[in-house]
Amino acid sequence: MTNRIALTFEDGVTRFIEARAGELVADAAYREGVNIPMDCRDGACGTCKCRCEQGDYTLGSYIEDAMTEDEAAAGYVLTCQMKAQSDCVIRIPASSAACKVKPGALAATMVEARKLSPTTIGFTVALQDKAALSFLPGQYVNVSVPGTTQTRSYSFSSMPKAGAVEFLVRNIPGGLMSSYLAERAGPGDALTITGPIGSFYLREVKRPVLFLAGGTGLAPFLAMLEVLQASGTQQPVHMIYGVTNDADLVEVDKLHAFAKAIPGFTFATVVADAASDHPRKGYVTHHLPDAALHGGDVDIYLCGPPPMVDAVRSYLDTRAISPASFHFEKFSPSEAGK
Repeated sequence: MTNRIALTFEDGVTRFIEARAGELVADAAYREGVNIPMDCRDGACGTCKCRCEQGDYTLGSYIEDAMTEDEAAAGYVLTCQMKAQSDCVIRIPASSAACKVKPGALAATMVEARKLSPTTIGFTVALQDKAALSFLPGQYVNVSVPGTTQTRSYSFSSMPKAGAVEFLVRNIPGGLMSSYLAERAGPGDALTITGPIGSFYLREVKRPVLFLAGGTGLAPFLAMLEVLQASGTQQPVHMIYGVTNDADLVEVDKLHAFAKAIPGFTFATVVADAASDHPRKGYVTHHLPDAALHGGDVDIYLCGPPPMVDAVRSYLDTRAISPASFHFEKFSPSEAGK
């Protein structure tokens, strides 16, 4: 029996390893070519101290100089002593380069590109090695643009299904990837995806959750909701999905399906265009119910353009709300392509 361990590095790169039953995490990492910083193997120096964000484990033996009781209670571990008892997510306080890790590049082929609206394109790719791709819900990859030497970064909008994954793209007139998807994409086109990358991913749900999506920033939340549907949750999860124009609202049918399948999941859509007939107009901060903030006892996940991220942070400051955690990802469609 093995446990899958996601090692997330401070530069956003994630590497998955398999830890055997009873195997020290540090040993599993070294066996798979990941050099977690370490000066001793006795739980004495604290050099390999990391934070386990999710999963069950045993701490092993260590001294107070290496890790305090308060740190252990907060989820910190010493990888030279830790043994995983389930799949885990461990944040490594070092860069992937320092640990001799490079993002993996995987060969893939285009399955289909579909126009979801005048402003949004969805596309599906299949991995040649169906078992090779692992990622945390919310992360992204760099996708090569067929016929060029360039890449664009996209968040997964689904979890893998038989080796295939989905993405959402803003249809930017003249955009490199947009033009390819809208005009030339065909089944079987070869491309490469490199990753996974990013510290924006769903943590273990221990309290109420608020999802805030702007435009194609909806993508990572669709993957997160797939995981919540599969695993279940006892906590309320509310989403506010804001767009600029009516045409930007896509995949709402999927959100309705998730609302039926996930107890406690609710969502609202918002359109900024004042000329829209949508029942909720304005920005996400105009439609943030007090109940969804839970007085600050909430984990907030936000993916959207920089002005949206800044507006939400300002709104929380004005309301004197300090969420238990606030995870966000900013993107500019013309640069990041999400």
